[in-house]
Amino acid sequence: MSERDDFEQREYDLRWADGAEHKEPSARARMLAARWKHNPPGPVPFRPEPAARSRGLSRHRPAWLSTVLVLGGMAALIVLLGYGGFRPPF
Repeated sequence: MSERDDFEQREYDLRWADGAEHKEPSARARMLAARWKHNPPGPVPFRPEPAARSRGLSRHRPAWLSTVLVLGGMAALIVLLGYGGFRPPF
């Protein structure tokens, strides 16, 4: 069988499968349907709680502190380079 015939056969099979009247659900969908039949899932919040970090620092640090640290570090670097007389090579 040539490569072209193989491609045409696969294309035909895909069109035939897509045109099926009844499509069987995936294994995961069948498993969840069986599980939820007797034990339906509870309500899920719109946005889940953020995952706690291993060190736990994010719970106590204000959100704006990261921005202040980055901008402060950049300002310190600019002052340090200016004080040292740094001139770009170009």
